Amino acid sequence: MGTETVRAQAADEVTERRREQRGWYFYDWACSVYSTSVLTVFLGPYLTSVAKHAADADGFVHPLGIPVRAGSFFAYAVSASVILSIFVMPMAGAAADRTGRKKGLLALCAYLGATATTGMFFLDGDRYLLGGLLLIVANASVAVSMVLYNSYLPQIAPPEERDAVSSRGWAFGYAAGSLMLVVNLVLYSAHDSFGVSESTAVRICLASAGIWWGAFTLVPLKRLRDRPTASAGQVSGHGWRQLSATVRDMRGKPLTLAFLFAYLVYNDGIQTVISQASLYGSEELGLSQSTLIVAVLLVQVLAVGGALGMGRLARTYGAKRTILGSLVAWTVTLGAGYFLPAGAPVWFFVLAAGIGLVLGGSQALSRSLFSHLIPSGKEAEYFSAYEMSDRGMSWLGPLLFGLTYQLTGSYRDAIISLVAFFVIGFVLLARVPVRQAVHDAGNPVPDRI
Repeated sequence: MGTETVRAQAADEVTERRREQRGWYFYDWACSVYSTSVLTVFLGPYLTSVAKHAADADGFVHPLGIPVRAGSFFAYAVSASVILSIFVMPMAGAAADRTGRKKGLLALCAYLGATATTGMFFLDGDRYLLGGLLLIVANASVAVSMVLYNSYLPQIAPPEERDAVSSRGWAFGYAAGSLMLVVNLVLYSAHDSFGVSESTAVRICLASAGIWWGAFTLVPLKRLRDRPTASAGQVSGHGWRQLSATVRDMRGKPLTLAFLFAYLVYNDGIQTVISQASLYGSEELGLSQSTLIVAVLLVQVLAVGGALGMGRLARTYGAKRTILGSLVAWTVTLGAGYFLPAGAPVWFFVLAAGIGLVLGGSQALSRSLFSHLIPSGKEAEYFSAYEMSDRGMSWLGPLLFGLTYQLTGSYRDAIISLVAFFVIGFVLLARVPVRQAVHDAGNPVPDRI
């Protein structure tokens, strides 16, 4: 084979890889609107108001006959959705690795979640149980779909590109969230001009996130391609049995397991802040829905630059050191949040800016760092365990948040309780020798990691 032919083939491979990477970015663009508009901004305060409307004289609702303070219902529903994910994600990851058919499973999860999100338009009156059910389905669906989405990263990006590719994916997601929030802000703030009530405007914003999710998922489904695996055709195990097999395999790579445990802890704090911040702002600080939308929009805009900026820092200082720095910033920011005065939007915006600068980067670099720690051919299986740390095990934070509020009646106490996740996560991650972890996984060790 001539030199020119080899060069042409190499150029074609690069072109195809870039095309697939651009398609991959668009799933972040598609599903991040759910995380932003639904989970972070609208659903927490709105579902809480619906639950309060259905509550008894003592402020309790009774799902399945269990007395639950109305203000804790949303946090408990988030926890329930994540627990459901635990049973589904291992099966999805194993099935993807063993059949090589990730796209079909990705489509199933994406459109199930998009349908549930669109159905939130019908959440009104005292239908808090309907809201809880739709939240559980949508949140579990996005978690499982992210297992499949993340598992493409080692296949579409060589080691030296992964920090940048992962960061661009997060940036795409935050850009989409920002764009949709601008539209939401216009509709919500001027709902009278559009001839709809405030409640209807919120329900339109919720449903529009589902429509967006479903529409833009078509792009990655068109551009990503399935790859045959050595284990294609084998039958996957069930839920916990498959997870147990994955963890047993990880026990042969204890440093990979150590990183995953550290990530489980600190990311639980991140996910809880994302899902409960608007509830804290509306219920404890007395801020308006418009203020919350602007604050989250600020987070989204800064998170784009933060994800790209931290990706550049990782090239100089390594992903591990950059993540550790972000955890210090998370701890300081969350501690400051405890002392925010009520009814002071400016200080809430300052807090939002701090979160935005570290949010995207800490998540993007964690994803790319973990991709170096996975043995070849087990991407989806290992990313199912990772996603359980990312979303699947993130029920402890909302549960702690909900219990703290249930016991104390204070959202300030609930928010400060989350500091423990960042402090413990920092200590655990600092103890992981990541270069050795990459080597033990059988992968080439990058110059900076």
